[in-house]
Amino acid sequence: MEKIGSALVLGGGIAGMQTTLDLANSGIKVYLVDNKPAIGGVMAQLDKTFPTNDCSMCIMAPRLVEIGKHKDVEILTLSDIEKIEGKAGKFKVTLTKKPRYVDEEKCTGCGTCITNCPTRNQVQLLEKTKVELEHQYKDKVTEIIHKNKDKKGPLMSILQEINSTYNYLPENVLYYVSQETGYAISHILRIATFYSSLSIVPRGKHIINVCMGTACYVKGGERLMDKLSEILEIKENETTEDMQFTLKSVRCIGCCGLAPAVMIGENVYGKIIPKGIPKVVEQYQNIT
Repeated sequence: MEKIGSALVLGGGIAGMQTTLDLANSGIKVYLVDNKPAIGGVMAQLDKTFPTNDCSMCIMAPRLVEIGKHKDVEILTLSDIEKIEGKAGKFKVTLTKKPRYVDEEKCTGCGTCITNCPTRNQVQLLEKTKVELEHQYKDKVTEIIHKNKDKKGPLMSILQEINSTYNYLPENVLYYVSQETGYAISHILRIATFYSSLSIVPRGKHIINVCMGTACYVKGGERLMDKLSEILEIKENETTEDMQFTLKSVRCIGCCGLAPAVMIGENVYGKIIPKGIPKVVEQYQNIT
């Protein structure tokens, strides 16, 4: 029997791809239509598939390759159906194809067009507002920036010194550092939120680090944390209302022979037991 006409498959997900291959392998010309820039659907977002736990890309990849090479398959991406006319066996479909702004026949998938796309990378420049620091920060922060500004890679030194001075990095100070050094605020925030020694939220004058490394944990590090939490009336990663203490945990402070250990500021208290915690904390409560 002579095969007349062609078939259109709407949707380039895993079901649409398999349907396309079944029709094309039967000798029918197939148009695979999807409104996304590429076929594949959402299956690629899955790590494993139920019930076999197979890798989703392991299932999809052979079909993607076969569709791309098949002589009877034409892929129409970035396309939407405008209207369908006719009757079963003889349909006429009108599509609207969105512009891709590249010559698809010359495309190699290198990604250079994305990098240089004038629309995707368009940035609306806002009028810069000059940042003015509060009185309690201005002199000291200006001094720190001036002292480190001419160093090679000054940003880390500036942030460390400000953090050491105020026990955290005030938001307005970070914008001021951006203004004075030329570093983008997004870059500064990435650094400020990456290193655990830096903080963008206010911390207490005395930072208590409870070691939760293997040796300390086995010898009662968790009980020390519970006792400190009880005495200070705060939970881990919280700060007391008087801004005197911040309670944190660390993976290791390098004193396994002194386990369990607690570090307050630069001072290490090793082989400590819960009933000894109140006496240690008391030493810092009256320090101004």
